[in-house]
Amino acid sequence: MQPSASSPVPPAPAASAPRFDERLTAPGSWWVITALLGLSGGLVMFPLGTVPTLGGVIAAGALAAVAVSSYGSVRIRVVSGSLVAGDARIPATALGTPEVLDEEEARAWRTFKADPRAFMLLRSYVPRAVRIQVTDPEDPTPYVYLSTRDPEGLAAALEAARTEGQDS
Repeated sequence: MQPSASSPVPPAPAASAPRFDERLTAPGSWWVITALLGLSGGLVMFPLGTVPTLGGVIAAGALAAVAVSSYGSVRIRVVSGSLVAGDARIPATALGTPEVLDEEEARAWRTFKADPRAFMLLRSYVPRAVRIQVTDPEDPTPYVYLSTRDPEGLAAALEAARTEGQDS
């Protein structure tokens, strides 16, 4: 028996599929510096011979690569009605309207406008950001500051998650 031919129905998006997912990877110049640190490790060990020189290159390069990789592995996601930024998980219903910050405004909120109680996930090599007020009266955190390469996309995903959470 043949199944009836029907028009293909696209699968419904999974409830846990991220609306926004970004990894704040380190820039290429940092990897060049990592390679130079590996060479420096080899130069330090050079007077001891060939094998120690190779060991120095490998050890210094590996340590520098681990440091750069771990610093650049932080993720920002909007998934399942929550904002997940680094180790923090904040329900979208506890957040206000996201504010997209240009380079100048982002610098101001990183420096002289910054509140020490704020949750800040910032990377100096990412010039733009999003600032979101925390509306939960139980939370002493005034706002969340997130460096992002796509602030408009993050703001749109947060708005969608907030309105979806308010409708529920």
